[in-house]
Amino acid sequence: MSKILGKCPYCKDGRVEVRAIQVQGAPLKLYACTNAHWHYESDFAELTSDSTCGFRIFQNQLRRWNKKAIGENEIRTLLKEQQVKVRLYSANAKKEYFKWIVADREYGVSVVWDEDV
Repeated sequence: MSKILGKCPYCKDGRVEVRAIQVQGAPLKLYACTNAHWHYESDFAELTSDSTCGFRIFQNQLRRWNKKAIGENEIRTLLKEQQVKVRLYSANAKKEYFKWIVADREYGVSVVWDEDV
């Protein structure tokens, strides 16, 4: 049985669950709607024809801003409050900073750059 983190923000009856997947041979968590069904083929994933929702967030989605992983508690907060504050790190400035992330239909999550935390 999968761990349920909250209600899907995009479909009426879906719940967001934690799924364990492999990407390039490494284990990774995928937070996805129970109505999103994926077909995996050599590190490529696409929705199956019976999927009614495409909500998904990969654990390493904020890696480019030096955040190693989005945790389950952050996903719970995001689903409940529609945003969550995350700690990011600038390698150029050598300092950390905080930003809000919100759910995004196309990318899973988006960073709100124009608002300071």
